[in-house]
Amino acid sequence: MLLHDDVIEEYRDFAAYAAGDSPCFEAWALGVTEDPEVLAWLGTLPPIKRQPNLVFAAARWHGAPAPGSYDDLRRVLLGREAEVRATVMARATQTNEAGRLATLVPVLALVDGPLALVEVGASAGLCLFPDRYDYDWPPAGELRASGGPVLTATATGPLPVPARHPEVAWRGGVDLNPLDVADPEAMAWLENLVWPEQDERRERLRAATEVARREPPLLRRGDLFEHLPALLEQAAPHGTPVVLHSAVIAYLDEPARRRFHTLMADLVAAGRCRWVSNEGPRVLPDVTGTLSVPAGRFVTALDGSPVALSHGHGHAIDWL
Repeated sequence: MLLHDDVIEEYRDFAAYAAGDSPCFEAWALGVTEDPEVLAWLGTLPPIKRQPNLVFAAARWHGAPAPGSYDDLRRVLLGREAEVRATVMARATQTNEAGRLATLVPVLALVDGPLALVEVGASAGLCLFPDRYDYDWPPAGELRASGGPVLTATATGPLPVPARHPEVAWRGGVDLNPLDVADPEAMAWLENLVWPEQDERRERLRAATEVARREPPLLRRGDLFEHLPALLEQAAPHGTPVVLHSAVIAYLDEPARRRFHTLMADLVAAGRCRWVSNEGPRVLPDVTGTLSVPAGRFVTALDGSPVALSHGHGHAIDWL
């Protein structure tokens, strides 16, 4: 396989993922797959830094208009190459999409509470507040009375609509670069990561930031493998420890992904925690197994067993 083949496949997959959600990103990703000069530039980046969302966000940070044409993207990528490269190398996607809670709360409802949440790849910790939102799962049902914003995910299959909000007794997380919700530049980067046409997501991010500012969670800076055991020890006295993550493990290399799966399987087997994962189908292949997953869906699992296929940004949940 040629070096560029992996990059082309990654950007084609992203185009399929973006289809229907961002015509701009779909067109940009497809444009990259047919542009030898941009492919060659991407090939000079470390594999973990070639992700479309990170590259596109860095280009937007340095002036690529979005929505905009592929030529606009190309002009910034190649014309401001040094600046874009520096941003790609210094930053991470850390999308922190609170809307994913609409697909995670039905899974959390299967765990006896109170819950002590430990998020891997927590970014600013915006997904650590499942109890601060209301939910609508048309046509299956809804969950109201939190007083917070409403998150909506269209439901198919026999979704077990939760009867009550999760009782969260403790919340914490770990990230290589945790973001401070009180830092305007950090929040500007998060907002820059929201896809171009998705104004609703932008408004949801602002609302989620306000939720987190009122009760900042405990966030550790560093490697998940180093900090996760101590966080579980800290969480355990408060309730049932639940390790959760969404669109995070994709940013580990293959050996680290396998190591993470082994770690979590061992922790669950030892009764130290429950495990809620929400990742692309190729990210944790031992979780996905032989499951057929349509484009644009994540595998949402409890303790390593799939329970649903979820839209990557939380817009839909297909209960298995």
